[in-house]
Amino acid sequence: MVIGSFGASAVLVYGAAESPLAQPRNLIGGHVISAIIGVTAYQLLDAELWLGAPLAVSAAIAAMHATRTLHPPGGGTALIAVIGSAKIHALGYLFVIIPTGVGAILILVVALLVNNMPKNKQYPKFWH
Repeated sequence: MVIGSFGASAVLVYGAAESPLAQPRNLIGGHVISAIIGVTAYQLLDAELWLGAPLAVSAAIAAMHATRTLHPPGGGTALIAVIGSAKIHALGYLFVIIPTGVGAILILVVALLVNNMPKNKQYPKFWH
């Protein structure tokens, strides 16, 4: 349920919750879109990681911009899908759901609880 890019997501959603990049649409959409792109890049270019890795990250950035789901850790998710371990590669598109999608949702649930504890804070600033 944990991938390295979730550490950077935690910094955003817990430490900079007001940022547009930390909002739910960006958190979940950015990771899921980037995971789809990363898995696809790996499956198409697995023998050429030197090409697949930067292509996955740049395509993920473009897709997040196009869908208004920019979440910088999503670039890490795309990269992990390409250069990750054999266990990650064996998941194929299941990587998009578990750990990526479910993990991002868990981060969001905790962020909703933690960020709304103080009476003077409101998270999220917007849902879409």
